[in-house]
Amino acid sequence: MEKPELEKDVIVKRIDGIQGEVEELRKLAQIPFEEFQAGVGFKLAHYHLHRALEGVFHIAAHILSRTPGGQAVEYKEIARKLGEYGIVEKEFADTKLVEMARYRNRLVHFYAEITAEELHEILQKDLEDFGIFLSAIKKLL
Repeated sequence: MEKPELEKDVIVKRIDGIQGEVEELRKLAQIPFEEFQAGVGFKLAHYHLHRALEGVFHIAAHILSRTPGGQAVEYKEIARKLGEYGIVEKEFADTKLVEMARYRNRLVHFYAEITAEELHEILQKDLEDFGIFLSAIKKLL
């Protein structure tokens, strides 16, 4: 049985979507914390971060579905397999990408517990992780 090819147009659309979400998150990162917390910044950041993370894991699942033995069910497992198969650097997969998987689950299942402080901190410190991921995917394509 032949392995199915990557649907590059699907991946490129998701890449574009992630880049758009990250661009919005960068704008929100410029808002002073007091305004971010009191206004719509917190809610918008939650929304855009969730969409960006969904894009990451849709791309990852698509790639792994076309990799023999690559199928994974849990998001952390998807992250780790990207490193095992050399799609992203293993250390990045085992640390940052696993953290992204955990936070994606937190956004979906424990959204009421997310604070403005933690979300604002992510905007200040972690948006570059999306760039690292996207660079690896673009290299793969």
